[in-house]
Amino acid sequence: VMSKEDIYKETGIQFMTLNTLYQLHAHNSSDPALLKSADKLLCMGDFLNFLFSGKAVMEESLASTTQIYNPKKRAWSKKIISKFKFPKHIFPDVLPSATRIAPVQPQVAHELGLTNCEVVASCSHDTGAAIAAVPATGKNWAYLSSGTWSLMGVELTKPFVKDSALAAEFTNEQGIDGTTRFLKNIIGMWLVQECRRTWEKVGHHYDYSMLTHIASEAKPFGSLINPNDTRFLKPGDMPSKIQGFCREKGQAVPETHGEIIRCALESLACLYSVTLEKISEVTGKKIKTLHVVGGGIKNELLQQFTADACGITIAAGPVEATALGNILMQSLAMGDIHNHEELRKIVSDSFPVKYFEPVNQISWKPFIERFRAICG
Repeated sequence: VMSKEDIYKETGIQFMTLNTLYQLHAHNSSDPALLKSADKLLCMGDFLNFLFSGKAVMEESLASTTQIYNPKKRAWSKKIISKFKFPKHIFPDVLPSATRIAPVQPQVAHELGLTNCEVVASCSHDTGAAIAAVPATGKNWAYLSSGTWSLMGVELTKPFVKDSALAAEFTNEQGIDGTTRFLKNIIGMWLVQECRRTWEKVGHHYDYSMLTHIASEAKPFGSLINPNDTRFLKPGDMPSKIQGFCREKGQAVPETHGEIIRCALESLACLYSVTLEKISEVTGKKIKTLHVVGGGIKNELLQQFTADACGITIAAGPVEATALGNILMQSLAMGDIHNHEELRKIVSDSFPVKYFEPVNQISWKPFIERFRAICG
């Protein structure tokens, strides 16, 4: 329908099969009457806002991830809507993050015993909320939202929609105050989660701290995987998949549970290093600190690996950045705080950040080169 290049020029969004664009295209191909009969398209966060307020609107951070939104014009892409023959009437008004939508509907307010309660569009996208709460200052920093998935990027003043960004598979999502979250979606703690699930089925009951401990005792710089290999995206027997990848690449096959987890964690650190280097190369930003937020920061072994592999300071925290960003964006919308700088200072003053400095950078350099070769 449209070339990859034209879609990227319009949206600046990384090509992923879960994008709303392809879901709507599938509906249009198999059951076009469904879209024509629809009133409005709402993402889940916006749908919940609708149920409380009765207002069918889209919040910008979430709308920008659909691959139907033009980040330069900050509006729905008329070109994509026309080319894909989507009904124009289903696309609602788009509101900036931190916008008061409307009071809670009277019948809902009565049922819940609420008075003078408003519905606020904060940052409905979870990563958007998390990045809003990154306790960073200055310009020479990047972020890593670390959980089941990893989202690594930088905050830009405007979209970066160039051929180099397309080739490197970066995405441009809307952030707070009109900023752009220039980032890449990559795999994260999913690898460890799936190993744990597999072993649990056969009677090995590890908690995550125990998995980290056995990984710390395993031999360093053994085998590597490409975490973004498609085989690792699906659930089911992750340890065998990791071993199979190592075997195919002619590497030593990790045998113990500690060796398998260490292989996954060291490979993730290599992936973070290579991705961070590409971000600097594409944007020209010199990055001195990587702010890591989300549940993944609890794995301190991975944080140290990341500091060593990237050769920069890791600032880990807070864990619940998404929830904090959501709450503070509501406070911003209601006028309780006044700007994004104040928001981030509140986070910085309220929650501890743990720092990890590189201590083994020289040993990691040849390991990262091995990683590049394995990834092709």
